Amino acid sequence: MLHSRKLLYINEIARSGSIRKAAARLNVASSAINRQILALEEEMGAPLFERLPRGLRLTAAGELCIEHIREVLKNYERLEGRIRSLKMQQAGKVRLVTTVGLAAGPLPEIIARFQSEHPRVFMQLRNDAGTMTVNPVLSGEVDIGLGFNIPATPGIRTLGNFDIPIGVVLPPGHHLIGPGPINLADIVQERLVLAQQGTSLRDVINLALARLDVHVEPVLETNASEMLKKLVKSGAGLTILNPLDVITECRQGELVFRPIAEPHARHQPMKLFARARAPLDSATSLFVEYLLAELAGLVQELQAKGHIAASASAAM
Repeated sequence: MLHSRKLLYINEIARSGSIRKAAARLNVASSAINRQILALEEEMGAPLFERLPRGLRLTAAGELCIEHIREVLKNYERLEGRIRSLKMQQAGKVRLVTTVGLAAGPLPEIIARFQSEHPRVFMQLRNDAGTMTVNPVLSGEVDIGLGFNIPATPGIRTLGNFDIPIGVVLPPGHHLIGPGPINLADIVQERLVLAQQGTSLRDVINLALARLDVHVEPVLETNASEMLKKLVKSGAGLTILNPLDVITECRQGELVFRPIAEPHARHQPMKLFARARAPLDSATSLFVEYLLAELAGLVQELQAKGHIAASASAAM
């Protein structure tokens, strides 16, 4: 404390009008507060409070005193705030573009944890579908991108790579749920709701389905992964996604993810990337390091559940 406790005592008595109430709020003995007030009144040479049958009331001298005290306390609060800000990470802005699935999946929790540790860093998150993820990074609209099936692109540098397989998403209690991978031939006998044709996810799904001798006709197509998850929950059909898109729902027991059995298994490489010749500022570099560690932790969790092969690796 850079000032006497007497200031706090007087301020609280003036607010509550009672030594007893002030003592209760400050968790201090009434006798200790009374001694401090008497000592200050002696020092000032004038009474600060008028003693009444039901409490205390500021005198004219007390009114002058409390005005000064509250200004001192207000300045002290500002000083504390400025000192706290010195301990925080430098303020900055992080602009990120990602897929719709990741934006509705694990990213909100990751960003919330990051901001709790770095509250002065402003986050701007946008999502784009499939192949459009690269464009905002190339144009400089955002600093970094996180997406699947990102092709080698001039002007783009890779910050991290993760190999994520697609799999089947089912409602709890479905008869196809078992301890191991699911045969894709069994899946196509069910009602399917799939990613829309032309999306990067559907391209990977089509490669997996192409190995079958049957024509697959989904009952619904959409480019919204959140819609696919809700349809599976409601019993409209099964879908095929990557495990990161449904990790939150699987943790909560709302959905079940099972990998696809070989030789039909297909993977989606997930890439964190930035512009090649654009250095990252301190806030963005801090978030990139944090995000890569969080994604690596998610991959380990999925490996432990058997959703990703133990040999899957991440290059950073």
